Amino acid sequence: MKEILSIGNPIVDVFIDIENSLAVKYGITEPVQHIDRETADEILRTPSIDFSQAEKSSGGGAANVAKIAAMLGMETAFYGSSGKDEQAAIFEEQMSSAGVHVTLEKTNNKTGLCFACNVNGETRFAACPGAALELTEAHISEELICSAELVVLDGYILDRRSLVQHILLTASSSGIPIALDVASVFQVKKMANEIITYSQNYPLFIFMNADEAIVFSNTIKKVHVDDIDFSNLSEKEKETVILRDVSPLFKIITDGELFPIIVVKLGGRGAIVFAGGNMYHEDTFTITSRDTVGAGDAFCAAFIAAWIRNKSILECASLGNKVAREILEVKGTHIQSGKLKKFAKILQRQEKLQMLHAIH
Repeated sequence: MKEILSIGNPIVDVFIDIENSLAVKYGITEPVQHIDRETADEILRTPSIDFSQAEKSSGGGAANVAKIAAMLGMETAFYGSSGKDEQAAIFEEQMSSAGVHVTLEKTNNKTGLCFACNVNGETRFAACPGAALELTEAHISEELICSAELVVLDGYILDRRSLVQHILLTASSSGIPIALDVASVFQVKKMANEIITYSQNYPLFIFMNADEAIVFSNTIKKVHVDDIDFSNLSEKEKETVILRDVSPLFKIITDGELFPIIVVKLGGRGAIVFAGGNMYHEDTFTITSRDTVGAGDAFCAAFIAAWIRNKSILECASLGNKVAREILEVKGTHIQSGKLKKFAKILQRQEKLQMLHAIH
């Protein structure tokens, strides 16, 4: 029996420095975009980029959650679809080394890549999911789902409705909650109404960052979200918008039942959790980060790990903040497991105390 089963896109994150002219040539002009396999292969052949020195890390939202949760001492599994290439080997080795039980459906397509491009100090992501898109509901058995206490879904699979609905229905039929990170503002704009529908019918944790929460709220309220410019808003200003404009809607959505639980990650401002129609605010402090890739996934991993181990909502958010800060110090989620041992011990201690209380 696994505590956490993550289902999603197995991706290898590749961190590169690239000139703006090359980024434009390859269509890497937005903060986040998809590229086709031909473009990805062309980037890999670019002479001016030294891939021998590029840092590579197993990635994909659900995979990152599984990896960090395993480092926190959780019994964790990951399920997805990959190629049979070097990237798949990198992904499997890093995930397994972290303690994750990895099962990959191998295809003749190439394993997914995400280029984390440093363009004159600005980070732009260019993803090519490749073989990850070949995962279907036929691969996901009831036995697989029921082998876990909680299922984590990658927000980037929301477009595959039959797969998502199959997982949600199978999990909820057995009383298994599902954690979903909405993945991006782009996904929120497309899928907000479906996310609301899912939240009303299935036991969901919904994780969002500040931008995603604002766009989600405005999409539901039919505000023209394309007119919203986040570029000049500070973290504090976004927090103010969420407290003033977003929280009333989220309180209504979460009112009454245990689920859904909506978690809004505020970066250096901490996190706000909406549950049972109430709002819980957990502060943190800002640090100078080396890289922000994977920090949100680390927050999610720590939050649900603490929830499984019967921590309170504020304790879950507090642990999420602390673990996310550790990930800000490294590239992606390529962190040594020893860095998270102190947090794993906190969870272990609570578990032991509960056992002692049960005995007495």
